[in-house]
Amino acid sequence: MMSQLMVSIRELVQEAIASGYLSLDAENQLRQQLATKYDFEDFQAILELQDAAMEGRVRQESRELLQKSS
Repeated sequence: MMSQLMVSIRELVQEAIASGYLSLDAENQLRQQLATKYDFEDFQAILELQDAAMEGRVRQESRELLQKSS
């Protein structure tokens, strides 16, 4: 739920990489924040997360749910 304060893009990315998992909630928070202003360090963090996901170091809950439904 979105009742807590928004976590920064970099914090969300660090948490996902450390845990190896990107939850739907975290993914939605990232989308919301990327729709507004973000800085170069945030952009670099997103690229790092993308690389980690492509290399299989981070699983995405949204992709797992899509695979289950198909």
